[in-house]
This record gives sequence, structure tokens and C-alpha cells, in this order.
Amino acid sequence: MSLTKYQDKRDFKRTPEPKGAAHPKNSAKELSFVVQKHQASHLHYDFRLEWKGVLLSWAVPKGPSLDPSVKRLAMPVEDHPLEYGGFEGVIPEGQYGGGTVMVWDRGVWSPEVPDVDEALRTGQLKFSLYGAKLRGSWALVRTAIGGSPRTKWLLVKHRDGYASTEDITVEKPRSVVSKQLLADIAKANGGDTVKAAKGDPLAKARTPLRRRA
Repeated sequence: MSLTKYQDKRDFKRTPEPKGAAHPKNSAKELSFVVQKHQASHLHYDFRLEWKGVLLSWAVPKGPSLDPSVKRLAMPVEDHPLEYGGFEGVIPEGQYGGGTVMVWDRGVWSPEVPDVDEALRTGQLKFSLYGAKLRGSWALVRTAIGGSPRTKWLLVKHRDGYASTEDITVEKPRSVVSKQLLADIAKANGGDTVKAAKGDPLAKARTPLRRRA
């Protein structure tokens, strides 16, 4: 696993994204996962699984679906550093991925296969998620053999007690870290609030977060 592509695409003197470092092995007992909602040139969700010291990453244009009948396109992108899992803020315009980033969900994951590397090679990785929003059994399935960098994958929810027809991206649009919407995050970090707001569901954006008594 290497972070060369990740680091080559970014000017760390300008972007607040972590430069990070690849860790030689998984020292933690649990493997982390994170889903980052990213309003860049277009809205998408970055789905990331910790493996061998980096975050394996896929861009999911429409976001995860809890409905097993819905298969979401997931395009593989460069590995990201583990430190990226905590990044929420604004990437400056003109930089790679310029726009607002939200930590939409995070937690830990566990493989449902005996050999993760083999599953990635063959294009069928089954796993369980234990997050604030995403839970239960899932799969990443490659749509064609060959494994080229731009080969399309699908993110699919398995049928279990956590499956639902609820649109989780609309019903739960806020950050699990700051509890903010994209526009709020952009405003707090000097970003483009108008652009960021395009990624917020309108009904939810008009409803202020209730304060706890």
C-alpha cells in the first residue's frame, strides 16, 4: 500500500488535508472505516476501509443505500492516510478535490472473508460495518475482471436486520463529528457556503438542529 498518488495530487502548503504516512501494518485491534460526504465539482461520498496501514477508498456518487435491491456505483480512487479519517473541513478551490468535506459516518469494520487481499483481487469483498449510520453486512463487488485502476465496483447492502428502504443520505445528512450540514462546515472554515449547500437536502437544511434541554 502506498500514499504516493495521494501526496502527489496535493499541495500541503495550501490544503489542510493531512499528509499522513502509510503504516506498515494494522497495529489496532479494530479496523476503522469512514464515509466522507464531499461537495467538490459534484457531490459524492468517499467510502474508506482501513487495511494494511492506509484507507482503501472508493468514490460513491449517490452515497450508500440501505436497500439491498439498490446497487451503488463505487469508483476506486487512491489510498488515503489513516489520519484522513478524521478530516472535516474545506479543501481550497484550485486544489485537487476543492470543496467541503464532512465526516458523514465512521466506525469499525470486520471482514466476512478469510483473506481480504484475495477478495480484493477477485473483486468480491464481503464485510460488516459498525458505524453510527451504516451497520450490518455489506459487499463491494467489481463489475469486470482485470482490476484496472478505473474498473467500476458496486457497493451493496446485504439483507439483514439493518436493511431498509429509508434513504439514509436524506434522513441523516449531518456530520457524525460536528452535527453540522455541509453549508455549516463551509461557513465555519471559510469555504463557499452556496456551493456546499447544494449537497444538503433542502428540507433538512431549513430545519435547525434542536438543542438538547
